[in-house]
Amino acid sequence: MIIGIDIGSTTTKAVSIESGGASPGLIKKIKTRAVDAVTSAAGAFGKMLVENDIPIQDIEKIMITGAGASKIKNDLFGISTEKVDEIRAIGIGGMFLSGRENIIIANIGTGTAIIDARRESISHLGGSGVGGGTILGLAKKLLPTSEFNGIMELAEKGNLSQVDLLLEDIMETDISFLNKESTASNFGKMLDTAKNEDIALGIVNLVYQVIGVMSVFAAKNKNTGSVVVTGSGSNNPVGKKILSVITELYSVRFEYPVDAEYTTALGAGLFRQFFRP
Repeated sequence: MIIGIDIGSTTTKAVSIESGGASPGLIKKIKTRAVDAVTSAAGAFGKMLVENDIPIQDIEKIMITGAGASKIKNDLFGISTEKVDEIRAIGIGGMFLSGRENIIIANIGTGTAIIDARRESISHLGGSGVGGGTILGLAKKLLPTSEFNGIMELAEKGNLSQVDLLLEDIMETDISFLNKESTASNFGKMLDTAKNEDIALGIVNLVYQVIGVMSVFAAKNKNTGSVVVTGSGSNNPVGKKILSVITELYSVRFEYPVDAEYTTALGAGLFRQFFRP
């Protein structure tokens, strides 16, 4: 068995993978939080073994990736530990979960990375500092809560026209493929009557519109009609609604594989099966 660990800037995710055979795959998955990379990795590994009754002698290898992987200098618990480039890990995990070998991936974490993943090569097309970290940071200053679920509960009840300048505010007709309800400027209106719910929706809308349009440009550049969404931000129901509007405007489909939140950890764990020596 192989353990894949994605040591992120805020959350660490781990998966166990049955190695060997024709079709290796994710067996168990867990998430942890800790203040430093070593504690996160050790905690995720220990939690995986304890909660799933996995004997430590069954672990052949630990594969680590993510922002904190560089802080791990030695083997963990005497088990061979190998670092995997994060972009490669996202690409491998995305291809495995989607069941395809030629995809564009939008990996939404604290920030966002856009990746062109193919069997023969995995490349980083670019990205943005806009992501989940942006939502939490803006909420801390603009809302009474900076807890993610609380922000989403507020956003689900928000009215975007209270904070965003819409095309209907500045013109009487549609423009190009944009309708009158399209955003002309994020937070460009910000009425005094705007409630916390409206501000929460404005924050989430800003982040997912940036991610959505950036993903569309990447997809169209690579002549594909879909984008696979991975990372923690793939499970955001409000964000999914915003991306569905992007689909209507640009005719690029967003896909959300099962277990997409664990894509990077899974890709790290599958690295040796994917790139065989």
